Amino acid sequence: MRFIWSYLKKHPKLLALDIFGAFMFVLVNLGLPTILARMIDEGLIDNRPDRLYYWAVVMLGVIIVGGLGRVVLTYASSKMTTTMIKDMRADLYEKMQAYSHHEYEQIGVSSLVTRITSDAFVLMTFAEQGLRMGVITPLMMVFSMVMIILSSPSLGWVVALCIPFLAATVWYVASKTGPLSEKQQTTLDRINQYVRENLTGLRVIRAFAREEFQEERFGEANETYTYTSSSLFRLTGLTEPLFVQIIIVMIVLIVWFALPPISRGTLQVGNLVAFIEYAFHALFSFLMFANLFTMYPRMAVSAKRLKEVMDMPISIDPNEGGVTETETKGYLEFDNVTFAYPGETESPVLQNISFKTKPGETIAFIGSTGSGKSSLVHLIPRFYDITFGRILVDGVDVRDYNLKALRQKIGFIPQKALLFTGTIGTNLRYGKEDATLNELDQAVDVSQAENFVKSTEKGYDHHLAEGGSNLSGGQKQRLAIARAVVKKPDIYIFDDSFSALDYKTDAELRRRLKEVTGDATVLIVAQRVGTIMNADQIIVLNEGEIVGRGTHEELMVSNDIYREIAESQLNNQSLTEGDA
Repeated sequence: MRFIWSYLKKHPKLLALDIFGAFMFVLVNLGLPTILARMIDEGLIDNRPDRLYYWAVVMLGVIIVGGLGRVVLTYASSKMTTTMIKDMRADLYEKMQAYSHHEYEQIGVSSLVTRITSDAFVLMTFAEQGLRMGVITPLMMVFSMVMIILSSPSLGWVVALCIPFLAATVWYVASKTGPLSEKQQTTLDRINQYVRENLTGLRVIRAFAREEFQEERFGEANETYTYTSSSLFRLTGLTEPLFVQIIIVMIVLIVWFALPPISRGTLQVGNLVAFIEYAFHALFSFLMFANLFTMYPRMAVSAKRLKEVMDMPISIDPNEGGVTETETKGYLEFDNVTFAYPGETESPVLQNISFKTKPGETIAFIGSTGSGKSSLVHLIPRFYDITFGRILVDGVDVRDYNLKALRQKIGFIPQKALLFTGTIGTNLRYGKEDATLNELDQAVDVSQAENFVKSTEKGYDHHLAEGGSNLSGGQKQRLAIARAVVKKPDIYIFDDSFSALDYKTDAELRRRLKEVTGDATVLIVAQRVGTIMNADQIIVLNEGEIVGRGTHEELMVSNDIYREIAESQLNNQSLTEGDA
């Protein structure tokens, strides 16, 4: 509840308007039974039409005031609720943007999506009900009990008798809904995970003919969610019928015990009608409050999950007051760097890595799968922080930079090229919003993407589907490279970014890159020797350690690991070309 209140209290005027509307609504609804009693006793029983019309006019005025109060209450609660959920989701999104890879791995992407959508919706529903019924029902119960005591104290015990039964029902339902709600949301996380995997891995699933397996896995989670939800809804559904039966019994008892006072003339019929109305309002308000109370455990589960997102400590300090500018550009140094993933300090991925680069140089990294090549380049833009040592960019430790300023120096091209929904032009301008048409033309020309971009009907205005799924792997990689070229960074990092390109395109692209990266440092992670043969320095990694460095020619003589990789690839390439 504190989590919701932290957002609601930001709008004190709307909160005051909400309470005012609720107060008007309660007073009007409790005033109507009193007016009805006067109409019966003074107008009907005493046969005085003038009094009947008088109280009818008063009732009409009260109804109008009550309607206005309801409108004010609805406006204030709706406005506060929608504003709350907007601010909440904005804060959650901003916090997730600050997450490092480690935080995403801890919670899971599918779970984060569920939390910012489904869990936030649960809080919105509870807040809306709380701002309406949560304000009205306590006021209604208090004032109803006061009117019950004032109108007929001798019958008040009947209402008091019903309250323990109502309270016991509420406590039972609330105690059971908490665990069920937590299981429901956890299962929903799993459903979202399976759906996400199924959609992103559709080609793999079909290639292996594993549709039935995926359906069974999804079906199992869906069945669990259905069973849990059914149990939860059945449990909460018990509240209303039980309350209605208790209210009916209460009305029967009131009428039964009211007959002797009426026959003696100590209780008027109008007062009895008013008393029944007050009692009904009191217990019905208790029912509405109980429904809100039974929603609380589910809200508490969702609030806990959202608060976990907000309270998650960020492992990468953005260093807002850090260095933003340097005199030099394009210098990079690894000084005895050791890195282990968080929680795995006993098994470092990289050990004692040291090397230097300067502007205009191309440094390549090669090694067997799992040797630490990608992990090494991920440390430069601080996707993770190093465990020991230093990484210097232009003479400044990367941890001393303002994180945004550091990443603006870097053009990162991942192996799995990710494009965003929109046009080709908006994707190319992702790193430089004010890029000119000439800059876009140069970038697609260098990246060998010009032919397919110009062949589309709308050129740079061609629409890309989510993730660029309407392009081939090679087309996506070329556009990702063009996006980095448009940015014109000080350091280019190609993390196996040429793997989807044929040898001819790969060679031509690298040749053209030299024209635009002359004053920048270029780092290339590659599996193909042909991609890195012309690098100024090639660093060979094996099990997280540097086991060789030098040019292609030097390593072919001095390093067995590099020579084995090169000979196997170059021989296979020759055989392939010969077969062709």
